[in-house]
Amino acid sequence: MDALPEWPDGTVAVLSTGGGAPHAIPVSLVRRAGPRSIVLGLAPRRESLARLREEPRCAVTILAPGHAFTAHGSAQLIDETAAGVVPARLVVERIQDHRHETFAMEGGASFRWTEEEAARRDAEARAALAEVAG
Repeated sequence: MDALPEWPDGTVAVLSTGGGAPHAIPVSLVRRAGPRSIVLGLAPRRESLARLREEPRCAVTILAPGHAFTAHGSAQLIDETAAGVVPARLVVERIQDHRHETFAMEGGASFRWTEEEAARRDAEARAALAEVAG
């Protein structure tokens, strides 16, 4: 796989960071920002954000309808917050394709906000991240 495929907005990804013992978290704000670039939105209080400041090498795994891959690279943190989240741009160095002819990805993790305020903040953060992604 030479370029990142398109995936549906709202896809839940897994961000894996180093900086000591491996650390993985689900991330709901993840957008394709080009053929070799992903933009993530992280809450300022996330341990993963501190880990990326210490060690920017990381990986993002996407499991969505028709897609199963991990993008490996280095994250560049964008200093300002965007609607309450800190944007990080993953410069993708390698894409590990997990698809196989013996299975088909029919879906990924799904979620919904249980509070109206959380849904409103999420919509604002998605719009801000879309601007960062370009």
